[in-house]
Amino acid sequence: MNTPPDNDNKPSSFAQALRNKAKEVAPIQSKIKEIKPKKGSKLHKRNKHHGRYDLKQLVKINPTLSKHIIKSVKNEDTIDFSNPLAVRLLNEALLKQHYELNFWDIPENYLCPPIPGRADYMHYIADVLAASNFGEIPKGPKITCLDVGIGANCVYPIIGVSTYGWSFIGSDIDPIAIESAKKIVEENTSLKGKVDIRLQENPKDILYGVIDHEEKVDVIICNPPFHASQEAALEGSLRKVSNLQKKEVKEASLNFGGIGSELWCEGGERRFVGDMIRESKKFGRSCYWFSSIVSKQSNLKAIQEYLHIAGAAEVKVIAMSQGNKASRIVAWTFLTDTQKAQWQKERWAESSKE
Repeated sequence: MNTPPDNDNKPSSFAQALRNKAKEVAPIQSKIKEIKPKKGSKLHKRNKHHGRYDLKQLVKINPTLSKHIIKSVKNEDTIDFSNPLAVRLLNEALLKQHYELNFWDIPENYLCPPIPGRADYMHYIADVLAASNFGEIPKGPKITCLDVGIGANCVYPIIGVSTYGWSFIGSDIDPIAIESAKKIVEENTSLKGKVDIRLQENPKDILYGVIDHEEKVDVIICNPPFHASQEAALEGSLRKVSNLQKKEVKEASLNFGGIGSELWCEGGERRFVGDMIRESKKFGRSCYWFSSIVSKQSNLKAIQEYLHIAGAAEVKVIAMSQGNKASRIVAWTFLTDTQKAQWQKERWAESSKE
């Protein structure tokens, strides 16, 4: 198998095109605001997953989980996080415990993400909407969120529907992931009619072919492929499992699962987000806020440059932290102050009262 080259440190064709364009036309000066969590804080204050997991309650919800409880170095009950099956059973129990589900499952080897971190993204992006709505989070089915790369797990819509009552569009390039997410929606009355799942037929596109210019979307979320190659994804998993087991591991499965398109793409995270910025400009009047996770701090400067040259009117960088892992959300909009006020009046004024 030929592995795509790691272009993570090379400018994308989009970035080069933007720089060429910048020589001809001076870009709009983007307003960039960095938002950092309060000192000592970890998860978002509204996150339901503070503290240790209640394993006794989780085992009641999912009895099979009991087979995967082990003793920590402190002789305390914990989950074998290096075991993909244990992680999947834990996620199933957590989603049933907190988010009104009666069914959740994913195909073998597909991404099974840590729930607390996914919940943090939803809460922080709700804060972004609140800051544009006089401090009130817009709630209810009139608010539409597009999840780019919904995956087989459907986790972001599960959290967003349960917590804020939003409607979701979920896109993915993988037909198996699409069918899995559809099954989760159909099997849960809490999700039926609230999540519209759409296949992205062109894997080179992100927004094109999923939404049209007449469709109003209040916010777009995205957790892009992190790695630039399959080898990099496997190396990352080895490091993670070695840290969990407190010893060097030579071979390991991906403990949180994940197939190729979920974990890596040519150029990695920087290229993917750059392409998303390029496409987002075309939808700048039909979507208020665009956003993406940026896991690598080293990619942030280039992504901010892309947004500046693309003409984003406002950019927010929101720091997140879970355990020893630091990450961030980058959110941007192309709307003018007048357009923002009109959007708020037409779409959010009533929903804030729900």
